[in-house]
Amino acid sequence: MTDHFPHPTCGGCIRSRRDFLAGCAGCLGATTALSSGLFVPKSSAAADTSTNRMKIRVVFAVTEVVTPVPDWPHIHFDANPVIERTMNALTAGCPEIEFIPTPLSSGPNYHNAKPAEELAAADQTQGDIDGYIVVQVNCWHPAIVPLATSGKPVLYADFLYGGSGGFLVFTARHLRSKAENFAHISSDNPAHIAAAAKCFPIAKTGGNKTFVDAVTKVRQEIVAGVNVDMTCIEDKCDVLSTGDLVKELKTKRMLAFETDYGVTQVTKETMGIDIVQCKFAELNDHWEKADKDQAQEVLKRWKQAATAVIDVSDETLEKSARMYLAMKTCLKNHDACAITVNCLGGFYGKHIFAYPCLGFHELLNEGLIGACECDVGSTLAMVALTTMTKGRAGFISDPVLDVSTKQVIYAHCVMSNKVFGPNGATNPFSIMTHSEDRQGASVRSTPPVGYMTTSVCVRPQWKEIIFHQAKTVGNIVNDRACRTKLAAVPVGDYEKLFTEWDRWGWHRVTYYGDLKEPVFALADVLGWRVVEET
Repeated sequence: MTDHFPHPTCGGCIRSRRDFLAGCAGCLGATTALSSGLFVPKSSAAADTSTNRMKIRVVFAVTEVVTPVPDWPHIHFDANPVIERTMNALTAGCPEIEFIPTPLSSGPNYHNAKPAEELAAADQTQGDIDGYIVVQVNCWHPAIVPLATSGKPVLYADFLYGGSGGFLVFTARHLRSKAENFAHISSDNPAHIAAAAKCFPIAKTGGNKTFVDAVTKVRQEIVAGVNVDMTCIEDKCDVLSTGDLVKELKTKRMLAFETDYGVTQVTKETMGIDIVQCKFAELNDHWEKADKDQAQEVLKRWKQAATAVIDVSDETLEKSARMYLAMKTCLKNHDACAITVNCLGGFYGKHIFAYPCLGFHELLNEGLIGACECDVGSTLAMVALTTMTKGRAGFISDPVLDVSTKQVIYAHCVMSNKVFGPNGATNPFSIMTHSEDRQGASVRSTPPVGYMTTSVCVRPQWKEIIFHQAKTVGNIVNDRACRTKLAAVPVGDYEKLFTEWDRWGWHRVTYYGDLKEPVFALADVLGWRVVEET
């Protein structure tokens, strides 16, 4: 499966960047937002103008400075305060270094590396830039790629709940290539970026590797300073025997609307699970024909159960209820237990007219499976572990790593509020818009803390399961990125958690319960390898 990238949309720019493009230094053209005047660090008036200071360019990788399309953090997000906060922290924390703020736009193509290539070439010609900080503000702008190959020391920083997907994928890729000039930091505390940036002068005397080693030490000391009691609340999870699980999986069928990753045959051969490729037209036809009285009953039940309904109209809820009923019909017609939908591509392409998020939520609460974005690997993991646990609900998410708290934050706009299964305890949830585009209806669930969880994904074509565990410690409320954000502290080597995202993509599936033994037992029976990422 490929990296989890956003789907292109028809969103247009919401405002001119003219006021910002007048703002920083060293213009390279319209895509590079560099000039003079808008941002002046608070400490700049007293700045040392000595030519002995290192000159570090701080590149803010954005789609646009004000996000014009659905993306993390969210549509219409204004990055100016992020730039100001980051630059103030850097100039205050590292007065011995000259920092040059450089917002760099990818334009409408998320994967456009040309602006960064032009920037790297111009800096190479001028010869006065000693290194780079790249702050990933939106997810997929690949500015880090050409800048990391410049040969200069590079510090790569995540703006949490903004650039996290690209940050994790690009970080893992550069760690795998063993780039000696590449260092990384992901913290919600700007002072930690400054602490890492203080290592740049080491590169001047000791070379790039000494710089990277110094940043690694900073990052590890931050993590080591976080002490968490890893004692968990007792959670007796009744699981099938491995033999019974393997037999049950051979009876399972999942529906995929509408992306074919070419793993249907190998999945049947290895896991025994049928994958049925379906078209949007089938789902949309059932949505149009869904009984409106039934939809109204579902709508009322959701409103009564939710703690709050925020910025979502009854009309939108009714459309979501009809989507739930349509998905139930598809499952029944195909005798399937799981459905996964290319929701973003379908919705933006006008193939479907309601997000399936609330429908997925309802299916998960019933012990069935509704999975996001036609992610087949995650859906297969959910089929396996929901069957294993006799109905527990998995949480497919886009994880975020925060070294300041030693946490992995599992973020998405869909989650059950019955994590222990249909007959288990419930937790509060709110109904909100889908975060990236502020449309439709989705879920902010607040699942319980203090429990051990198991996170996995599968790749039948590789015969591998990726695996880590973490103790839940909180629910993050933040307007950036997906609505549900379950915070947990991983078991094992936190540093290792940065290394597999380029191979496995961004998604993981999290279950409540210590499922290490049955997951490893399933892998043994299948002849698969478990990749432990902590």
